[in-house]
Amino acid sequence: MKNILILITIALFATNGYAQQDPMFTHYMYNTLWLNPGYAGTRQALTITGIHRSQWIGFDGAPQDQSFTVHAPLFNGRSGMGISVIQDKIGPTQSSLLAADFAQHIQLNAKSKISFGLKGLLHFYNLNVSQLKTSTGNDQNFQQNTQSVLPNIGAGFYYSRTRFYAGISSPRIIENNLYGTVGKTMAKEKRHFYYIMGGSIPVNADIELKPSCFIKSTPAAPLQADITLLSEWNKQYSAGLMYRSLDAWGVLLGYNVAEAFSIGYAFDWSMTNTTGNYNSGSHELMLRYDLVSSRKGKIKSPRYF
Repeated sequence: MKNILILITIALFATNGYAQQDPMFTHYMYNTLWLNPGYAGTRQALTITGIHRSQWIGFDGAPQDQSFTVHAPLFNGRSGMGISVIQDKIGPTQSSLLAADFAQHIQLNAKSKISFGLKGLLHFYNLNVSQLKTSTGNDQNFQQNTQSVLPNIGAGFYYSRTRFYAGISSPRIIENNLYGTVGKTMAKEKRHFYYIMGGSIPVNADIELKPSCFIKSTPAAPLQADITLLSEWNKQYSAGLMYRSLDAWGVLLGYNVAEAFSIGYAFDWSMTNTTGNYNSGSHELMLRYDLVSSRKGKIKSPRYF
């Protein structure tokens, strides 16, 4: 298994680049289903998660994003299924993505398993160029609004142990054309590769450290990584720091209201002069709820991820 993970890492780093296409969330560790369909059904419960992000407050046309995911195990945990809904608005563009995820889990031993997942999705894309003000009057490139429905597929591998996980995925494999004029493509989807990894390290009976990373790559753009360190104490409170390469710093706060219900807040601010001088940071709110069947009672093993 160690050799497999090393090969996955090498394959990922062999592909350079990143450009924001999918919505960016500081709470990426709670949005795993959208990133990797192999995650579906791994929490031994019907898990419902919602995230709202307001990015670059004060910046005209800044991204506004929402993520809603539901997933659950099937066939006594041998597989899993989920649904993801993503809303993304940036300036004159608005995207709605609806995805269905299915995962097959293979138990390697008592503490670890590997999963393979497939994602089928529809991308409802809307570009309202009539909102834009151009320096040239009657510019033919900005005369026609675009509305389209774009089917796509994704895939991912996900490995998990009691206190460790790692995965590689590509949520949208097909590179659909988004916008263009006759005979000319001006924008298209690009294939992204995502690598996630995290763990839980007990410090003592009350405190755990939860490091994680999220690496994004696509050809012809700089590689980008989110690195986060969370500290959780008394199984109830958490706080941590996030660093996003070439972009931002962030802080995260969390509170487990009950065993099955968690809330989280994150704030990050841009490091670069390109955007940092023109906004007041980004805010996120996360809610997660685990619904356990009354016939099963409490979940036997703790859910760290």
